[in-house]
Amino acid sequence: MTSSLTMDPRQHGDADHAVRLPNTRMLIGGQRCEAADGGRIEVEDPATRQSFATVPAGGAEDVDRAVTAARTAFESAAWSRMRPLDRGKIIENIARKIEEHATELALLESYDNGKTVHHALAVDVPAAVDIFRYMAGWASKIGGQVNPFSGDGRQYHSYSVREPVGVVGQIVPWNYPLAMAAWKIAPALAAGCTIVLKPSEVTPLTALRLAELALEAGLPEGVLNVVTGYGHVAGQALVEHPGVDKIAFTGSTRVGKQIVQTAARDLKRITLELGGKSPSLIFADADLDQAAIGAALAIFFNSGQVCLAASRLFIERSVYDRVLEGVANVARTFKLGHGRDAGTMLGPLVSRTQQERVLAYIAAGRAAGAEVVLGGGTGGLDGYFVEPTIFANAAKDASIVREEIFGPVLVATPFDDVDEVVKLANDTRYGLAANVWTRDLSRAHLTARRLQAGVVWINTHGMNDPSAPFGGVKESGWGREVGEEGLLQYTETKTVTALLGE
Repeated sequence: MTSSLTMDPRQHGDADHAVRLPNTRMLIGGQRCEAADGGRIEVEDPATRQSFATVPAGGAEDVDRAVTAARTAFESAAWSRMRPLDRGKIIENIARKIEEHATELALLESYDNGKTVHHALAVDVPAAVDIFRYMAGWASKIGGQVNPFSGDGRQYHSYSVREPVGVVGQIVPWNYPLAMAAWKIAPALAAGCTIVLKPSEVTPLTALRLAELALEAGLPEGVLNVVTGYGHVAGQALVEHPGVDKIAFTGSTRVGKQIVQTAARDLKRITLELGGKSPSLIFADADLDQAAIGAALAIFFNSGQVCLAASRLFIERSVYDRVLEGVANVARTFKLGHGRDAGTMLGPLVSRTQQERVLAYIAAGRAAGAEVVLGGGTGGLDGYFVEPTIFANAAKDASIVREEIFGPVLVATPFDDVDEVVKLANDTRYGLAANVWTRDLSRAHLTARRLQAGVVWINTHGMNDPSAPFGGVKESGWGREVGEEGLLQYTETKTVTALLGE
């Protein structure tokens, strides 16, 4: 089930064996297939700008076949009515398969996305393993409750149960292709749903390989279907399809709003994990060396291509110069380079389009009079690279302050007191994440309560866990991913009430 093309990472550094491409055809009803119209999409290595594979450009006809396969699997006894303990065993088997193929998946992620292999091995692959393992346990623990029913004085027995929502369409982004697919797939499987997954056309390979591994782990055919294709074609068809009961989407706020409008036609259930413009708040009493490291990683990790990236840095005025210099010094140590080169900290951006977008924001920041403290260029490298970039003295209404850039661009601003910094931090249409750096735990927790964000970290940033719900407020999304709350997003509550007697 693999292609004949072998990619050898040894020429690029620290990996010690070659990786083979997965089968690059779509997976529908357990069968590999091309797009109905024969169209294909080139897959490019962003570090070299070279195409190394193609995948089908699926369309409405392919989505329809996938939804039909998912519906057939859902309505059979093969999955939704399987013993919950047995369903949990298969989900655990998927976790083990991912562990067994960790290096292969990390290498695929590097070729596809550009990120470093060691980061994929340290973050992306373990995140996928953890969520499948966590949700495997939940498969047999989705319960209901007995309702304290008053009624009309007669005797009733009333209870509520959780049932799978049905066929789920899942659309995942290109910044964490494997991990985001896992975050969507695992809770849906635990709830007993069946799935049509649409990975990003830019980074489809690990989703296709994950589907292979899921079949090897014992997942019945048709439970997980993968349709590759463009968002405005395959993604749109998935959202519009009347046979889809729920859409789970991670991506831009602009596309999220379009999905809401489309899904409103038949009132599909929706969860949305969208954009962010997250703040870092550093108080003068913090461990300033650790805060500088944390603030740098909070924006520059994964080359800033992270929805929760803390792209706005607020520093208490008395330590502003010291901390800003510290963040810049940390960023200077981040080696920019090929994701398979030993020592590389930051890989390229995912595509030419993304590189041009980020460089345009940097140019706009310069034109608006903001001071460039660090970076601003491509590092002189041939791929889609952008240097870690830090701005200071930016106007409050500048695009680099107001808009999500989704790249390694940070804007630093001084503040004088808690009230001021909370107001500054909340002055955004987004509300995904935030972090607070201080030794005063009372102030830390009180400030966290005042921040308009779905996730707040104290003296750290970006630490996620399968047990901790993740998602945003305002224009950063609806609903939550992972944790019990994320699992229950894939269920419907049914209330049953019986008259027992007078």
